[in-house]
Amino acid sequence: MASYEIAFAGQLVPGAQLESVKANLAKLFQADAQRIALLFSGRRIVIKSNLDAAGAEKYRATLERAGAVVEVAALPSAASDLVPPAVVEPPQSQASAAGEQAPAAPGRLKVLPRDEYMAAFAEVDAPDFGIAPLGDDLQDDKPQPQAPALDLSQLSLAPPGSDMGQTPAEPAAPPPDTSHLKLQE
Repeated sequence: MASYEIAFAGQLVPGAQLESVKANLAKLFQADAQRIALLFSGRRIVIKSNLDAAGAEKYRATLERAGAVVEVAALPSAASDLVPPAVVEPPQSQASAAGEQAPAAPGRLKVLPRDEYMAAFAEVDAPDFGIAPLGDDLQDDKPQPQAPALDLSQLSLAPPGSDMGQTPAEPAAPPPDTSHLKLQE
């Protein structure tokens, strides 16, 4: 099943006024003026993607009634949408690398961008995390904890039942004399 995307590059339907189209799109998308200004920046902006043919036509017709000319483009199939695996380039000799970018360090990945949007991440230094064999322990070994060196020679134990130096509690004060009090009826 083919899927489509709707893109807008700031073009208007012939005879449409810019301010009225902006107002129509603001009402349609329930967006503020700043977001609408981004739509009219001249760049191609994808408004909606992964639509079926009927949904894409509905969006196109609605936006055309609002005064905007949109592009309906078919997306590549899901099988070709997969990202190619990262390519590890073998280290080059220093002589062949003269004037070129430095080769990736051993154990590091040299990631090739899949499109112009990912080209910004071409110079990312990514470690080459391999895949461990099935059943391998992935946790690093922890060293045995060392007991702290404490000098306890000045301490001793008292025999069971001995007084540990607690201060004895004061005897409770005698209860107040209430014999002179009477209840009135």
